[in-house]
Amino acid sequence: MYDVGGRALHVLERGAGAPVVVFEAGIAASSLSWQLVQNQVAEFSRTMSYDRAGFGWSEAAKGHKTAFDAAHDLGRMLDAAVGPQAVVLVGHSYGGLIVRIFQQLWPERVAGLVLVDPVVRAEWKGMSPDRVAMLGRGVMLSRRGATLARLGIVKLALKLLTSGNQKIPKLLAKVSAGRGASVTDRLVGEVRKMPRELWPAIAQHWSQPESFAAMARNLEGLPVSVTQLDEARLMGALPLRIVSSGKALGGRANPEHLRDAGLSVHGRCLVAKEAGHWVQLDAPDMVVAAVQEVLEVLKAVGSLPHGRM
Repeated sequence: MYDVGGRALHVLERGAGAPVVVFEAGIAASSLSWQLVQNQVAEFSRTMSYDRAGFGWSEAAKGHKTAFDAAHDLGRMLDAAVGPQAVVLVGHSYGGLIVRIFQQLWPERVAGLVLVDPVVRAEWKGMSPDRVAMLGRGVMLSRRGATLARLGIVKLALKLLTSGNQKIPKLLAKVSAGRGASVTDRLVGEVRKMPRELWPAIAQHWSQPESFAAMARNLEGLPVSVTQLDEARLMGALPLRIVSSGKALGGRANPEHLRDAGLSVHGRCLVAKEAGHWVQLDAPDMVVAAVQEVLEVLKAVGSLPHGRM
């Protein structure tokens, strides 16, 4: 647990070596979502995954709504955990936006970037009425989830789901969330891809009202968050890999991901053809390979620190 100014953030550290590889989770995920990848990367470098404010084991920060807020928290955590050395940042989805904004604010602190199916910013700018309604529904369901967590209903449903009982939790989800019940099904589907020994911890996290409250705030701030990045800002020779999910576009990379890869002379966009949005769960080896490519570029240009830490 690292103090970030009167609050504590939980960090899971594994491995040794330089540079440090730091994992940033998606909008509704914790450090646990990285375990399939972190365990492999820790074999050749020091790694850190952490829980943003309100998620996992980290304490909440009620005023935090945007990726800019999260980027500053990331900076405070790195100050406490690794000091001034530059790190390689790996961000999934909304986490990809956070690490981009961090690199924009403090380029000297970033040795390389790996973006795992990063949020498509164009989808959240000038939103259509349908998308506005969808986002509003997500915020409402998150707040409702906080209430259900306080009542113990979420804990019961997750306990039954992770033990294999499908019927009762689905009924509870339908009654409590209506059309949002499909969201529960998708989340549980992703959880089931993680190592089984992590299921109780994940269920425990989502039994806490704070997790749902934090998700509601992040969703509310998403339209502002996507405007906080200077999209045209070049990244020079920064080693950059973007791993794009291929399922949504029939095996093709998202056009925005391709454009972003072109912002660095060492940028490259890879396509995980059979992976959904959670690439680190569907194709963890591909994410590990992308991290290795970034480290190889750093080594080739002489920017990779030598020796073990």
